[in-house]
Amino acid sequence: MAEKQVTIPLHGMSCASCARTVERALNDVPGVWSVTVDAAGGRASVTYDPVVLEESDLAAAVAAAGH
Repeated sequence: MAEKQVTIPLHGMSCASCARTVERALNDVPGVWSVTVDAAGGRASVTYDPVVLEESDLAAAVAAAGH
């Protein structure tokens, strides 16, 4: 089983509610195994299966969530 981890910068995140929204959006992407969102640091760490998805899919999920 392949595994890859990436840190995604998050711009415009100002609250815990925003962090939960982004976390839910990323967790809904097929192939994502874990997500940790750091609202204060403005980033999300995502562990995923690179066979199932690409980093651009993660970026699209974050953009769709408003960030």
